[in-house]
Amino acid sequence: MEKKSLLKKYLEFNVLYKILIGLVIGAVAGIILASSGVTALPAWISMFGTIFTRLLKMIIIPMILGSLVVGASSVSPANVGKVGIRVVIIYLITSAFGVIIGLLMGNIFQPHAELAAVTELAADAAGKTAETNVWEVISNIIPTSVLKSLVDETVLQVIFFALLFGLCLSFMKVSDDERIRRISNTSFEVFDCLTEIMLKIVAGIMQYAPIGVAVLICEVFAKNGAKVAGALLTVTIACFLGYAIHIVFVYGGLLKIYKIKIGTFFKEARLPFITAFVTRSSNGTLPTTMAAAENLGVDKEVYGFSLPLGATINMDGTAIYQGVCTFFLVMSVFGRALTMGEMGMIVLLATLASIGTAGVPGAGAIMLAMVMQGINLPIEAGTVLAGAYAMILGIDAILDMGRTALNVTGDLTCTCCIAKKLGFIREDSALK
Repeated sequence: MEKKSLLKKYLEFNVLYKILIGLVIGAVAGIILASSGVTALPAWISMFGTIFTRLLKMIIIPMILGSLVVGASSVSPANVGKVGIRVVIIYLITSAFGVIIGLLMGNIFQPHAELAAVTELAADAAGKTAETNVWEVISNIIPTSVLKSLVDETVLQVIFFALLFGLCLSFMKVSDDERIRRISNTSFEVFDCLTEIMLKIVAGIMQYAPIGVAVLICEVFAKNGAKVAGALLTVTIACFLGYAIHIVFVYGGLLKIYKIKIGTFFKEARLPFITAFVTRSSNGTLPTTMAAAENLGVDKEVYGFSLPLGATINMDGTAIYQGVCTFFLVMSVFGRALTMGEMGMIVLLATLASIGTAGVPGAGAIMLAMVMQGINLPIEAGTVLAGAYAMILGIDAILDMGRTALNVTGDLTCTCCIAKKLGFIREDSALK
């Protein structure tokens, strides 16, 4: 029997467990250093945390561009009509409610860690966000120069262009002109390739993440002591309470409006919910979700389109996570609550960015970095914000279980409601 190398064993071990272990090691090391009177790590050790934050920044714009173009162009124009438009709208509305609930939980619980003094860079960013006006943000969504938006990393403008590009590409792919079909399919494959490459890079960064998280967390605890641990518990409680509220009031409300028996629905939704909770992957749960839709009597024409689309763009649990965690980051770093302008922008950013969030474990953490970039708070190396972000990443595995289960439940809820409304259900359907 071939003996596995230490590196191979490391790579095969669950990455989210590794990040959690990195969190614990970093926290313990930081507490020991703090008790010894050491509040700063040597530069050569801090470098490993800096590398991690720079890697995260590196992938944001290409990840948005590739995934949104592919997501938008994957929607068949034939399905964008009667069913598609309704499905997309209900997905985006529930995602927006998710962000609002997350922000509400943030305002109620006010999760924050009392971190050390803010660096000059972070202080400068605080000044920028304080001046944020949501109406100005909306009017500036349309870029005057796409290249400038990419270079300046103006997230909302990149999102707008990627969605517009992807939607036009989806119509070109079914053109009667053979030349247009050929070049549009080639263009789609280029962006699809970009997306797959970025997902590979993300997978690689996640393998390095435990080291970066350990160093960043060590710095946080060395400067602030063990008192920040309670803040992570508050974040977890706020997120899971938000998930529960969303299921009861948003999904329960939709089922009530469309006259679907809640007990009947959740009897079939139970298995996809549990599967998503364990696997933390919307895409991985898709076969189970489709089987539940079939058992509920939804026509395959509807769920065959809406469920795969929902695994890509319907991220209600992730939206709640964004609301709570952005509140935690801003409160921890700047010692203040989010302004109304910032909250409005987060709702807009998180709702639109959810369209390009991959339905795989840990994708919400990357999306959080995108949202922070969008409100002029980039995760910069050496800032308190980077340390606070590392704290969130350390408990991301726990938060990811709940948000993925909610995402999948939302896909099935919206699919059943649209199918019932439009009459795309079998005669023997349990939804009648």
